[in-house]
Amino acid sequence: MVPGNLDVDRSAVDEARRDPRAFEALYRKYVAQVYSFALYELRDRHAAEDLTAQVFLRALAGLPRFREQAAPPDSSFRVWLFQIARNAISNERRRVRRHPIAPLDLAAEVAGDHDVQATAAEREQLLEALSAIDQLPDDRRRALLLRFVEEMSTREIGLVLGRTEGATRVLIHRSLQSVAAHLAKVGAGGARRTGARGASRTAGRRRAAN
Repeated sequence: MVPGNLDVDRSAVDEARRDPRAFEALYRKYVAQVYSFALYELRDRHAAEDLTAQVFLRALAGLPRFREQAAPPDSSFRVWLFQIARNAISNERRRVRRHPIAPLDLAAEVAGDHDVQATAAEREQLLEALSAIDQLPDDRRRALLLRFVEEMSTREIGLVLGRTEGATRVLIHRSLQSVAAHLAKVGAGGARRTGARGASRTAGRRRAAN
């Protein structure tokens, strides 16, 4: 058990510093989280795999310079890892000079296996939410992904994004408001279309009856 005043990954980090082969434990613990974050951001499996490998190689190379930042029970190592990932993603986007255009269905797959069994309506709602998140500015989008996909604390997210904890809470709140407003707008539009189709069918039946 890790003492209350220690970073949860301190023992694993210290072991990896002594023996780089021990870094595999940290890799196994966080590789799925880094990959899912990269896949959401890049929307390309191969690019996400390459970037994930780069992140861990850079982390391994930089391990001697790593310093704890987060207070327990947060993990400084995880925060540091996602800082590397955020920078790598920004560099990749600058390199390709375009916004990812892969289908939103790819991001939906990352949301969890339970989505495979979801109803068509639930899946449509999920894709609308992902579409709304995709339209947010980079920091707002990443804040939501880190909070609700990677389940980071606001303190951890603030360290990853370079913001205070208070500013991070505001960022997440405003991001959720933007997504909610988008979904409300889409829902209202869908209701109007459904109503119009119903009225059209009713009129058609009346004409046929006459």
